[in-house]
Amino acid sequence: MVVDEPVQEVTLAQVLERPTHLVAAALRELAEEYEASGRGFDLRQVAGGWRYYTRPGYAPFVERFVRDGQQTRLTQAALETLAVVAYRQPVSRARVAAVRGVNSDGVMRTLVARGLVEEAGTDPESQAVLYRTSSYFLERLGLNDISELPELAPFLPDDVENIEETST
Repeated sequence: MVVDEPVQEVTLAQVLERPTHLVAAALRELAEEYEASGRGFDLRQVAGGWRYYTRPGYAPFVERFVRDGQQTRLTQAALETLAVVAYRQPVSRARVAAVRGVNSDGVMRTLVARGLVEEAGTDPESQAVLYRTSSYFLERLGLNDISELPELAPFLPDDVENIEETST
């Protein structure tokens, strides 16, 4: 299940430390069992090896799942905006725009709609809506909380102070 090409019986036998003829027999037995039970996948011998395939009747569902996953990829602007929110939260749209140097309103709406960013109250001085990352964001990144985000220092230029002074 973790390979992207058919695996030869001899390779599987080496990994499992079992005789090749026993592995070959087990593969044929599994393939027959999957076929007989009507599983959503098949184990097929192709191109000199064995590989799992989606059964044709289930292919449209798998295809829809894969396509939906591709459509949820974030643009560069969305990734930049999400990074600003993650490291500066709670933060207003105006502050995000100031850090990025471009208007981020549309991108913020997209991130909220996708559940990666959520409202976190209002700024007492400006009454601007503040945003933070959501629990869904943490889940997607495999984090328990934002303290587990990697430090930014290793990715910043050595003279970051001079850059900020000259750009303002």
